[in-house]
Amino acid sequence: MSRGLKYVFVWLACTVAWAAAPEYGYQVVHVYPHDPAAFTQGLEFRAGFLYEGTGLEGRSTLRKVKLETGQVLQEIRIAPQLFGEGITVINQQILELTWKAESGFVYDQNSFRVLRTFHYPGEGWGLTNDGSQIYMSDGSAQIRVWDAVTLAEKRRITVHDGAKPIEDVNELEWVRGEIYANVWKTDKIARISPVDGKVLGWIDLKGILPAADRDGADVLNGIAYDSLGDRLFVTGKLWPKLFEIRLVPKRK
Repeated sequence: MSRGLKYVFVWLACTVAWAAAPEYGYQVVHVYPHDPAAFTQGLEFRAGFLYEGTGLEGRSTLRKVKLETGQVLQEIRIAPQLFGEGITVINQQILELTWKAESGFVYDQNSFRVLRTFHYPGEGWGLTNDGSQIYMSDGSAQIRVWDAVTLAEKRRITVHDGAKPIEDVNELEWVRGEIYANVWKTDKIARISPVDGKVLGWIDLKGILPAADRDGADVLNGIAYDSLGDRLFVTGKLWPKLFEIRLVPKRK
């Protein structure tokens, strides 16, 4: 092998190593009860409480939940023909998507009174916000970026790990300047750049729900972040438990 070719291979190896998104495991900090009948679609933490949007036709709800006990403190049901999806809390309001109806709701955060409806093309999956922009997933590799006031779409980013688009981006959460996203039917959460959609890291939550609690449980889905306490919470659809976790870098 010539010296020049050898340098090319070394450069390529270094580039691949540099580009690989880091992987994280987890440490469970605390376990909280979670309603095993809640088909979790959206989850946020605000001022000491969880706000949760649940799905399934005829069973979809928006609820306020006491973290420590899992007690539902406030709840409304949406029309039985609708399948509730992701939620986000911004400016004392809660936004909620529906799956295939191409419409969503804006609620007053305190009373859960419907303030208005809004519309979008395609499916609705997940929502989060950074205080001035709203990020919406639709089950593809794309995340739509909306104006927080008008809900007008401003642009889209494609979630990608290297050259590979990441499909099935689901529930979203804004965490320390990044978008955390469940990837449907996996035990992984992607850490995504809101600028260009690049995957900055992967969180592997395999095994977090014990086998004894798996009966009747569906997939991992639901991420909430306590920005004041720097606490990260995760759960799943029809899971009996919600977990506070700390990320642990994986050793290579």
